[in-house]
Amino acid sequence: MTDTDILLRAYRLMCTARSMAVTYEENRPICKYVHSTSRGHEAIQLATAFNLLPCDYVSPYYRDESILLGLGFKPYELMLQLLAKDGDLFTSGREYYSHPNYRGSDKPGIIHQSSATGMQAIPTTGIAQGIQFLEKIQSAQLKKGPHGEPPVVVCSLGDASVTEGEVSEAFQFAALHQLPVIYLVQDNGWGISVTSAEARTSNANEMVKGFKGIKRISIDGSDFVQSYDVMKNVIEEVRRERYPFLVHARVPLLGHHTSGVRKEFYRTEEDLARHGEDDPGPKLRKKLLELGVPEDHLEQIEKEAAQEVAHHFQGAVAAPEPDPATVENHVFVPTPVTEEMGERSPAGKEKVLMVDAALFAIREIMEEYPEALLYGQDVGRRLGGVFREAATLAEQFGDHRVFNTAIQEAYIIGSTVGMSAVGLKPIVEVQFGDYIYPGFNQLVTEISKSCYLSCGKFPVQTLIRVPVGAYGGGGPYHSGCVESTLLTIKGIKVVYPSNAADMKGLLKAAFLDPNPVVMLEHKGLYWSKVPGTEDAKMVEPSRDYIIPLGKGNIVLAADADCVDEGESCCVITYGMGVYWAKAAAKHFPGRVEVIDLRTLFPLDEELVFATVKKHGKCLILAEEQQNNSFSEALAGRISKHCFPWLDAPVEVIGALNVPAVPMNIGLEKAMLPDAEKVSARLNSLLNT
Repeated sequence: MTDTDILLRAYRLMCTARSMAVTYEENRPICKYVHSTSRGHEAIQLATAFNLLPCDYVSPYYRDESILLGLGFKPYELMLQLLAKDGDLFTSGREYYSHPNYRGSDKPGIIHQSSATGMQAIPTTGIAQGIQFLEKIQSAQLKKGPHGEPPVVVCSLGDASVTEGEVSEAFQFAALHQLPVIYLVQDNGWGISVTSAEARTSNANEMVKGFKGIKRISIDGSDFVQSYDVMKNVIEEVRRERYPFLVHARVPLLGHHTSGVRKEFYRTEEDLARHGEDDPGPKLRKKLLELGVPEDHLEQIEKEAAQEVAHHFQGAVAAPEPDPATVENHVFVPTPVTEEMGERSPAGKEKVLMVDAALFAIREIMEEYPEALLYGQDVGRRLGGVFREAATLAEQFGDHRVFNTAIQEAYIIGSTVGMSAVGLKPIVEVQFGDYIYPGFNQLVTEISKSCYLSCGKFPVQTLIRVPVGAYGGGGPYHSGCVESTLLTIKGIKVVYPSNAADMKGLLKAAFLDPNPVVMLEHKGLYWSKVPGTEDAKMVEPSRDYIIPLGKGNIVLAADADCVDEGESCCVITYGMGVYWAKAAAKHFPGRVEVIDLRTLFPLDEELVFATVKKHGKCLILAEEQQNNSFSEALAGRISKHCFPWLDAPVEVIGALNVPAVPMNIGLEKAMLPDAEKVSARLNSLLNT
């Protein structure tokens, strides 16, 4: 039998949650930002919270305010987020109500929570993946309970969200690797205005049967006693046995979907009455009376809860608004790499291929940082990457640090959120740029926003390697360039090396950066097999060599005489464009200066603008399709900042504006820029 004190504590918080919902409804003009409440879900949420330890992690979803109350957060703290006020300890006025994040020794950890339905499943499973790794290596980084208890991870979801493919990816990984994660699925029968019968063939409890290795149970989530006992047993079991579990909790929905999507818009009186019969509050109240708790004691609890909520709401309303000057804070956290260091061309060393420079850099990283891991499709022991860019790494560092994943780009990318949160430093690979799009949900919704919306508490330290580019008939799904698409995402950095030395120096800087970095690597430069790219091979830099992100490089300087006489121009480029530009420049000795950007964001604007001002004529060269591209955006920026110095419009050359790279080599050549096309454009520009 659950202790009466626990039941009374739960009842007090149920009364608090009910009073909060009533207060918000009665003050709709003040509570103007969209929000949901936990009405109907309070029992299972409180039962979950009461059984967690500070060493654990939990990812509540947007209806989980009662989980937060159960963890010990005060109504005032939650209301500051409701009203987007300055003192909001979670996001400082940047996020919706019940979108927490928390780091502290007194409560379970909570990574940044987004509103995207079901998207928390992958990052939260990534936490469990990270915990399992820390346990394998017996790391001192692993948080434990007061009596040495190992941590568990709880991922809270609405039942409608399990139709999302990314939830299935999380289930698959958790089942395959037996991770210590509990999926708490709260099933109220609705997905906004869509009923469960309209949306899915089975509930989460039935669906998860297909994932062998996940234990499951279905319960009445409106009954606090049953919910508490089940969650106590499940959490203890997962804490002890270290395997995944799904708890399917049937609950009523007593409030609106959100303050803006109101129940009277689409729900019938009969439906609302039926749900009202399962209100957890009256159920628990009846139980307490049966246990001999006096009626007047319960009335006193109800009165005190209402008074507390009123007091906290009054204080939250009076709290100051955020300072508008802070709006750009916390996009990134500072990186330790700010200067070029180490030896770029050590004497007596041979040139190496670009793909080997990457391999050597990762090998050195993994030797120095035991918390570094490498995973993705085909990078493990058997193949070592489709370009052999991870060859021998699994043999050297073990299958627990270098391993294959399923074909799950969303999981590969999104899991790094959780891995980073527990102190690991993941390096992951997407096999080709054309296949990064399934991971965009995680990259945009979770990774890019985490630092900003957690006010710097949860930056995501991840390095995502992506081979890109066309050569030799790779075809429409293995040759694409994706930089412009990536560069529309705020909150990530994008790096694009063009040679072996830069590859090693930039890769190490990207790894050390505490923010998310996508490294685009042109597969045509990996082996220097494309004619004219022999210079991509360079002497391998020293072990400590790093290049700060955001620093471009002059790879070909124009003669001072040509510059002084106004007979020069500059080419701003990166990747394969460096080699097209250098080849084309041979036709104009001393008249062309070539800048290799190396990092597309942050961009070395200082070098770009200074170079354009020096020459007065500029050509921006890239491999990707030109229309609406990064190159065209950069041309506009240059035109604005350098207009008084320009002797001609800024020129842009890129691939033809077709939807994909064609397979046929002749068609591929017709689509792409090359040295000949660049030479023709330079001739026109220099003679303007």
